[in-house]
Amino acid sequence: MAEAEAAQLKEEGNQHFQRQDYKAATKSYSQALKLTKDKALLAILYRNRAACGLKMESYAQAASDASRAIDINSADIKALYRRCQALEHLGKLDQAFKDVQRCATLEPRNQNFQETLRRLNTSIQEQLRVQFSTDSRVQTMFEILLNENSEADKLEKAANNLIVLGREEAGAERIFQSNGVGLLLQLMDTKRPELVLAAVRTLSGMCSGHRARATAILHTVRIERICSLMATENEEIALAVCNLLQAIIDSLSGEDKREHRGKEEALVLDTKKDLKQITSHLLDMLVSKKVSGQGRDQALNLLNKNVPRKDLSIHDNSRTIYVVDNGLRKILKVVGQVPDLPSCLPLTDNTRMLASILINKLYDDLRCDPERDHFRKICEEYITGKFDPQDMDKNVNAIQTVSGILQGPFDLGNQLLGMKGVMEMMVALCGSEREADQLVAVEALIHASTKLSRATFIITNGVSLLKQIYKTTKNEKIKIRTLVGLCKLGSAGGSDYGLRQFAEGSTEKLAKQCRKWLCNTAIDTRTRRWAVEGLAYLTLDADVKDDFVQDIPALQAMFELAKARTSDKTILYSVANTLVNCTNSYDVKEVVPELVQLAKFSKQHVPEEHPKDKKDFVDMRVKRLLKAGVISALACMVKADNAILTDQTKELLARVFLALCDNPKDRGAIVAQGGGKALIPLALEGTDVGKVKAAHGLAKIAAVSNPDIAFPGERVYEVVRPLVSLLDTQRDGLQNYEALLGLTNLSGRSDKLRQKIFKEKALPDIENYMFENHDQLRQAATECMCNMAINKEVQERFLADGNDRLKLVVLLCGEDDDKLQNAAAGALAMLTAAHKKLCLKMTQVTTQWLEILQRLCLHDQLSVQHRGLVIAYNLLSADAELARKLVESELLEILTVVGKQEPDEKRAAVVQTARECLIKCMDYGFIKPVS
Repeated sequence: MAEAEAAQLKEEGNQHFQRQDYKAATKSYSQALKLTKDKALLAILYRNRAACGLKMESYAQAASDASRAIDINSADIKALYRRCQALEHLGKLDQAFKDVQRCATLEPRNQNFQETLRRLNTSIQEQLRVQFSTDSRVQTMFEILLNENSEADKLEKAANNLIVLGREEAGAERIFQSNGVGLLLQLMDTKRPELVLAAVRTLSGMCSGHRARATAILHTVRIERICSLMATENEEIALAVCNLLQAIIDSLSGEDKREHRGKEEALVLDTKKDLKQITSHLLDMLVSKKVSGQGRDQALNLLNKNVPRKDLSIHDNSRTIYVVDNGLRKILKVVGQVPDLPSCLPLTDNTRMLASILINKLYDDLRCDPERDHFRKICEEYITGKFDPQDMDKNVNAIQTVSGILQGPFDLGNQLLGMKGVMEMMVALCGSEREADQLVAVEALIHASTKLSRATFIITNGVSLLKQIYKTTKNEKIKIRTLVGLCKLGSAGGSDYGLRQFAEGSTEKLAKQCRKWLCNTAIDTRTRRWAVEGLAYLTLDADVKDDFVQDIPALQAMFELAKARTSDKTILYSVANTLVNCTNSYDVKEVVPELVQLAKFSKQHVPEEHPKDKKDFVDMRVKRLLKAGVISALACMVKADNAILTDQTKELLARVFLALCDNPKDRGAIVAQGGGKALIPLALEGTDVGKVKAAHGLAKIAAVSNPDIAFPGERVYEVVRPLVSLLDTQRDGLQNYEALLGLTNLSGRSDKLRQKIFKEKALPDIENYMFENHDQLRQAATECMCNMAINKEVQERFLADGNDRLKLVVLLCGEDDDKLQNAAAGALAMLTAAHKKLCLKMTQVTTQWLEILQRLCLHDQLSVQHRGLVIAYNLLSADAELARKLVESELLEILTVVGKQEPDEKRAAVVQTARECLIKCMDYGFIKPVS
């Protein structure tokens, strides 16, 4: 019985194959293979399934099936030839040549075999020629690079060619096999920056995605040499070496996500020892005086990227534990550096901030309280070990370390502030005669006063000190930092009008001084940056932000600072924070009236809204910001390097953009200044909240703008994914609605965009919203489906059996909402025009189809009526029996009445379509013209 069924399934498979339904044929052959043990039949089935694999371009599967057929019958000429074809597509030309050679031996007169043999022979010769020419090119390049007398143009060209070759798998392998690593080391020994750069970049390409090669290069070049090269003052070389180490780490840890095949897959390499060695050397770099500021930054960047877990659901945090045990004291030493002291390590403006970020990431990566307690104890021991009554420099380092930790894990910093002697030392340093001590103490007070509870303590203890320093110091750097400390303390109550810390008008005076410094271009950029930071705190006060947006010179001075693309992260963050405050785009907790009453009853503080934080004032501020050119500043900020533009800053920028896009009338101006393009990268990278906010801003723009202008060129395709991400049930109704409007607009532009929307798997979500009870969401989803219905893949979803998609569209045509009817009728008109099968299916999905169609054809709105008549025409054209059924119903009378109307300008399309329906009926002979 089983053998008979297998034979029958084989025949079914053959029939499917003849009809070019290769999936069904594969399924039949696979079922037959499970039922039979007859070797002859097994060979035929495997051979036939290999033919299906070739047709469906599943070449690996086709080669495997053909091999199984050959295992049963080594002289199976069809299986041999099919395996040859599959292997050729897989690039295994030598193996394919052997198979077709056997075929030609078995059937020497077969012209097809002879032709394939000739073609493969030519291809193999060409491959060998390229391989040997690559070897000679590599040799020539190294000769030019290692020759001291080579011309500059030739040298540059050879270096660039070598880098390009190193990025290609075949080229990288040829360099490696030709003693290329040794020659690259010779290039490094020349100490010429351009040659060192070329060597390092070539090695980066060779290490990418190849574990065995990366391991060999690491052992040959040696981690000590790589780190010493990264310690250089040359910023470009330090960055290139950082990229090389990142490529090695990615390959060793498997982070490159590349599939390893063949020999590479067979190698089992224990990379943990190498990765630990790299981490150990990077930690040693942090405290070495021989390392430049650039090199230290790159070491911190590598540790930041590779030590903490990227996904907290992964249990193993051993890398973090290793760094805490062996390197936390070294990181704390970097955080505690004071640039004005002679013992300071070489630093850049970003070094201490990067170290604070690393401490924060390590602390967040700890899994339990004992691990966090161990972390805290190391910090406490390090800080208390620095306190020395005889050595003021050590005390300054201790407070600077606390200040750095406060910029990282704030809760840990708060615990350290509570240690005996820390606050007293901060106060003592404020009163020191040395300016370096005052500078450190003031910055520590600024970072300590981030939370209201801590700020309250400092207001009672530290404000008088800050004021005293502000009045007495002549050093501008200290003066402006003191001012920022006062600004921060003054804004500790946040946007709560009832928690103002200073007397009425004091914050406005502080803000006025900050604006004055900001506009003074004679002051250096770093000092002006502190003025922006002061405003970032003070603009939580509605009076301050209202004054600030009216001060056009101050606004434009801030925008120019943001556009300058300095290497300082905090400028961008402070500017973004100030704009968030001015546009009120921060999160505000919803006030529940019942809870307010309860708070009043229990004599608890109730947050108050400032009168100038109401919507009218916010809208006015947005208008002024747009007029001052905020969009061009934001567009410049978005283009900043990722090392400067942190994810938190991106989130703030996304919030500002969303607030600016709120009024549809402003969106045209935003698009004209490049706001649409600037939003795209914010929607693709950053924090989850930031990406959602940016995607919402994109949706607002895409809903009302011409996509060709808002997102020119290929950028428009990048907009689709963020919009689709908003079609999530976790997003609010407004985000869903505006995303659907944006997708509707995009899907109306071109089939390529419709294809992109389909590939992003938006269809199931759009269909879900068509079932929504919310009228506007349902209408928007149906309008989107109306545009998507032109796409072939979408039509195939409607053609598929076992779903109610078509039924839903037909029933939506019968709803009372005119806009919903219009959209649903449009979708149905598109679908019935595309496939006759859908015309027949429409009559089967619901018994109400004819009544709904008649209502559409009699609709008051001409656009709905026209779509209804187009559906009627499609049904009449699809099938003679269906046409007869329609003619026998009241539809003929409706068509006659509409067709006899006088076609004025508005009704021309409706009357014309009705007449075409009647002509179709005459063609069938169901009605005759009246003379």
